[in-house]
Amino acid sequence: MSIYDRWHKTRPSPGDEPCREHGRSKTATLYPTADHGKGDRWQVRWRDENGVQRKKNFAKRDGIDPDKCAAAFDAKTKRELDTGTSLDIAAGQLKVRDYGAEWRKNLLHRDSTAQRFQRVFRIHVDPLPLGGLPMTRVRPMHLRAWVKDRSEVIAPSTLAVVWGNVNSMFSAAVADRVISISPCTSVALPDVPHHPHYIPSDEQVHQLAAALPERFAPIIYDAAGCGHRQGEIMGLELDSIDFDACEIDITQQLICVTGQEPYLGPPKTKTSVRTTKVPAVTIAALARHIERFPPAETEIWDRTDPDKRKHHRRVARLVFTTAGGRPIPRSSWANLWAPAARAAGIPKGNGVHTLRHYFATRLIHNGASVKRVQLALGHSSPMITLNTYVGEWPDTDSETSSIIDAALGSVPRMCPVPLPGRKVRS
Repeated sequence: MSIYDRWHKTRPSPGDEPCREHGRSKTATLYPTADHGKGDRWQVRWRDENGVQRKKNFAKRDGIDPDKCAAAFDAKTKRELDTGTSLDIAAGQLKVRDYGAEWRKNLLHRDSTAQRFQRVFRIHVDPLPLGGLPMTRVRPMHLRAWVKDRSEVIAPSTLAVVWGNVNSMFSAAVADRVISISPCTSVALPDVPHHPHYIPSDEQVHQLAAALPERFAPIIYDAAGCGHRQGEIMGLELDSIDFDACEIDITQQLICVTGQEPYLGPPKTKTSVRTTKVPAVTIAALARHIERFPPAETEIWDRTDPDKRKHHRRVARLVFTTAGGRPIPRSSWANLWAPAARAAGIPKGNGVHTLRHYFATRLIHNGASVKRVQLALGHSSPMITLNTYVGEWPDTDSETSSIIDAALGSVPRMCPVPLPGRKVRS
């Protein structure tokens, strides 16, 4: 690293005139350059960790303020390079929208999650003033203004998801030494109001099935009877159903991403791979469905293996398909669900996932433990199950008190019982 005087030549040529303004330095005569008097005089030059030449200009060589002192900056930068804590100045000058695009390229997300991240930045970050700021210029006040602006156009729950994506990006920038600290500190989000899950009644489950075309009615009994997710139902193959044991193996799901044809992918989480017990009503509905609409062989991409090199097209026998024998995309199912939900009195905004809530609450209200419900739903942890359905477990205050009464008795022993031969003091 070195500090250069931009206004004066390091190696003067024969015939150069000495600088009339600055004359001599402590050690030599000064000769002006073509940039004399233009911009800041002192320039620090160094090579970053990647060997790329960098430079920064200062008005003073020495001084009290480190931000305006070339010597202090030179020492600080050298120390950071030696200790491996230097920042990537070039990346720090990237605008938020550009850094965000580079950051998303390297994320290990499912296609559907990657698409959601892209949509979040395309709508809520890139076209706004925040998206045009250099990464190093973003401050908490900018993010507070951004949160206030977004809170006026999206719901608090949606804003919380969007904020999580933005926060993750700035945290990654700190880890990559693009910025020294995250500007996301001291930024408050609006409170997310608690909206209890809508739980259909038993009769509404039957009404939903009756309102759908016969080809799709068993989907209702699968969701309500087993708690399967929509993608797990749409990706269900005939070989995964054991009618004798009344069980269904969940090993894959149908994934629909805009701009791509539906394909088979792994379930949402590792614990989503499970074997579920199937109630008689669901088994009967599935048996009737397969008899009326035998699964046809359809060619589809299988991307269930995490090794992308092993992705392949294969023939699948999906239980639920369109009349043409193709996988059911989300848009087609939405068009089927909406009129059926209205006919059954299901409030707008509740999709087939509401039947998963129906399944979970029926288990809970009949004494199922958190762990049992978690395994049945395929949640990644019991905490997710508890946070989602904490209000559904019955209040057991009276039960806990009766348990203690049974153990200790209803009358306290205020004094110890005298042992044989021992006198009790009066």
